[in-house]
Amino acid sequence: MTEETAPVKVRLPAHLVRLFPDGQTYLELRAATVRELMDALETRWPGMRDRLCDERPAIRRHINVFVDGRRARLETPLRPGADVFVLTAISGG
Repeated sequence: MTEETAPVKVRLPAHLVRLFPDGQTYLELRAATVRELMDALETRWPGMRDRLCDERPAIRRHINVFVDGRRARLETPLRPGADVFVLTAISGG
């Protein structure tokens, strides 16, 4: 990531951010890929990456990341101003 990397808009689930001091459901971070976004979240809230990614590393099965409405992986590039939604899977029956 470079200083020229433009910010992206990130929305996180409320039940996730409650686990971290000063957690926010909306913020803007500088990242060129979803992986860099995860690193930025980890820097801001240590332990966040472990909640979102597994040891491979990959996005956890019960977590969905969407970039501009499309499902994303760690390698997905982020355009300047991209909308990124992090959602948890909902199940029931």
